[in-house]
Amino acid sequence: MELRGRAHKFGDDVNTDYIISGKYKFKTLDMKELAKHVMEDLDPEFANKVQPGDFVVAGRNFGCGSSREQAPLALLNAGVSAVLASSFARIFYRNAINTGLAVVECDTSGIESGDELLVDLEKGVLRNLTREKEIAIKPLPPFMLKVLADGGLVAHFRKYGTFNLD
Repeated sequence: MELRGRAHKFGDDVNTDYIISGKYKFKTLDMKELAKHVMEDLDPEFANKVQPGDFVVAGRNFGCGSSREQAPLALLNAGVSAVLASSFARIFYRNAINTGLAVVECDTSGIESGDELLVDLEKGVLRNLTREKEIAIKPLPPFMLKVLADGGLVAHFRKYGTFNLD
């Protein structure tokens, strides 16, 4: 599973209210509408700049705060293919995998906004094509790759009628 896109860099402790503000997530369940407002408290133009396949890149503790699934779903519906961070809030990490959003733990200090990235989730390799650097990533277990490839846990269950993680 290879992902390619541009980096959009944020800092540490990006909480779920920064990902999608409560002023939106409590008004609608329409993910396309929520995607129009994703990350706007940190970058008001993010939803206009992000292209399908792009990456959100952050520091420590990405996704802290509430455990609502709207945060990873809003990112997915905005076109984000994965979030790269040095660490994640565990509930966000779990919600991301469950909804089909790839999450990658790695050192993000050598990545800047606008860098072109190639991430191979199966091989556990991130290449910063702009800076011609390779960055080690924490590989995802095969069953998580399978869930992601199927589009999340619900899609996986629909496909197999069970949690077929072999």
